[in-house]
Amino acid sequence: MDQPDPFGFIGLTYDDVMLLPAHTDVIPSEADTTSRLTRRISVYAPLLSAAMDTVTEARMAIAMARQGGMGIMHRNLSIADQAEQVDKVKRSESGMIT
Repeated sequence: MDQPDPFGFIGLTYDDVMLLPAHTDVIPSEADTTSRLTRRISVYAPLLSAAMDTVTEARMAIAMARQGGMGIMHRNLSIADQAEQVDKVKRSESGMIT
């Protein structure tokens, strides 16, 4: 029996939701925290790092990706430096940049 997604195509903010401590029947391993950023990009954990020069460059973006989130590169770099940072993220595997 398929039910439509009650939150489909609706964006919610902190003011729209109230979390109260209570018992739940939800099994943690069955919970899905996937969030869609765009039509083609989804993240497994609804976490994005700030696009600030003191917060996100390649190292933070790699760490965020490993946890299922996404690191947003800041704009205070030259285009060449931005491309280099993104390249480092794309080439990272198992904690090493190849």
